[in-house]
Amino acid sequence: MTRGGVMAAVFALCVGALLPQFVTAAECRSDEVLLRWTGGTARFAVEIADDAGERAQGLMFRETMPRGAGMLFVYDRPQPVAFWMKNTLIPLDMIFVGPDGVVRHVHSNAIPGDETAIPGGPGILAVLEINGGLARAMGIAPGTQMRHPAFGAAAVWPC
Repeated sequence: MTRGGVMAAVFALCVGALLPQFVTAAECRSDEVLLRWTGGTARFAVEIADDAGERAQGLMFRETMPRGAGMLFVYDRPQPVAFWMKNTLIPLDMIFVGPDGVVRHVHSNAIPGDETAIPGGPGILAVLEINGGLARAMGIAPGTQMRHPAFGAAAVWPC
């Protein structure tokens, strides 16, 4: 192969390797959240709880949840929020997110059935619940950026 042929092949490989990242970055769907932090990224398929009834029900009475799934609780405006685990059968991580799409607080491994309030702090617009222990295992922590249409154009990682 000539030097030009080698360079063309290397260029094609590089573009092919980068193309999925650009396609992924262009997607922004209401049924999934994307997360990014130093050293990692994640994608979760989510159910949306954006009214009082859906938020009250949450993940109660569910016996299992796939590893790549979660529930995103979305509020009309930033506010202090607190969660509990009444009638929740599986341990959950609760990821509290501000209106800019930046994670403010992570509560790991909430205890099934526990009715103790778990506060997320002031100014929370959304809360992502995922399987317990997963946030820590993946490296999701305060400062992680979330991408979802709920955060709007003012988000640090807008759609």
